[in-house]
Amino acid sequence: MKHLLTAALIALASPAAAADKLTLMLDWFVNPDHAPIVIAQDKGFFRDAGLDVEIVAPADPADPPRLVAAGKADLAVSYQPQLHLQVHEGLPLVRVGTLVGTPLNCLMVRADGPVKSIADLKGRKIGFSVAGVEQAIVAALLDRAGLTLDDVQMVHVNWSLTPALLSGQVDATIGGYRNFELTQMRMAGSEGRCFYVEEEGLPAYDELILIANRDRLKAEGPERDRINRFMAALERGTQFMLNHPEEARSLFAAHAPDLGDELNTAAWKDTFGRFAISPAALDSGRYARFEAFLVDAGLVPEALAVDRLAIDPGAAP
Repeated sequence: MKHLLTAALIALASPAAAADKLTLMLDWFVNPDHAPIVIAQDKGFFRDAGLDVEIVAPADPADPPRLVAAGKADLAVSYQPQLHLQVHEGLPLVRVGTLVGTPLNCLMVRADGPVKSIADLKGRKIGFSVAGVEQAIVAALLDRAGLTLDDVQMVHVNWSLTPALLSGQVDATIGGYRNFELTQMRMAGSEGRCFYVEEEGLPAYDELILIANRDRLKAEGPERDRINRFMAALERGTQFMLNHPEEARSLFAAHAPDLGDELNTAAWKDTFGRFAISPAALDSGRYARFEAFLVDAGLVPEALAVDRLAIDPGAAP
């Protein structure tokens, strides 16, 4: 009995195992697109998985993939279309999870403006933020209407998509999200209209994904184990949102002062059904089809095998 008591006292005195640190770079400031991450953090699901997750918003949205590639962050929220191009550029990145499993991007115009169809874009200006893939998307949309990029003027407006459209600087924008920019238009006293890219000829894709450094992700070892635990906790966050939507909404709004404002409240509603229910699960066909699209668009020389671009980290190697 004495030995059992001594063992119990030793166990109580021993410190708990330290949580494994993991740094996650967001793609932008915290917003409803990141809701399952916020819920998993605030509900303690990452802690339950033995993780100490540091969530960092970037100073520049272009930074997160390059920080992961340089080994300065463990995971980053990024975008499937950009991942394809970055891997072709030689960055050692790989998709390990999906956050938002549908496109959010749309070609947006003013509802009261002259553009009623894609064909009406001829001779008009289209604002964009990210060079490369967004021109390819516009080219694919125009092609169905018998137009090419030579028939429009692409205008780089940085990240000021909605102001550029509202001011008349451009007649349409590409790269704005249907769950944010449409509400911004409405709040500014105007109405926008979206041409949804997946309804206009583009292959469907995962809008927001989680990427890791391929070189650090061994078939077996601590890196893959930490990422698997992260994905399991993220899945718990998504399940909690689905099972307890009102509590989840209140928890999210309390995370930061502006997350309960009009824009974020509307974005929460517009984003809610788009989260991946099983974040680690991989739809290989999506990556193969988008890779083929990029080849056809002339943006990449040849199609890479899907496992160069994306994996399910919990699947057998």
